[in-house]
Amino acid sequence: MTPAEPDEASDVHCRLDELLEARGLTLARLSELVGVSVVNLSVLKNDRARAIRFSTLQAICEALDCEIGDLLVRRPRRTT
Repeated sequence: MTPAEPDEASDVHCRLDELLEARGLTLARLSELVGVSVVNLSVLKNDRARAIRFSTLQAICEALDCEIGDLLVRRPRRTT
């Protein structure tokens, strides 16, 4: 399998916005809880991340009391 090209649409969607809203948290507060910058969390939240460390993924899931599958979901590839 080859890596995704930078301009390819991702098949993975991050549900961070929805999970934060459901828990009454802000991105800034999550940043404090997990020790990841607001900028990096924003990149993840907006589906622009190309990679995520397992330790970061684990910390986010612990802070949000969710499973990885609650945070990251597959979505159909956009066709143009």
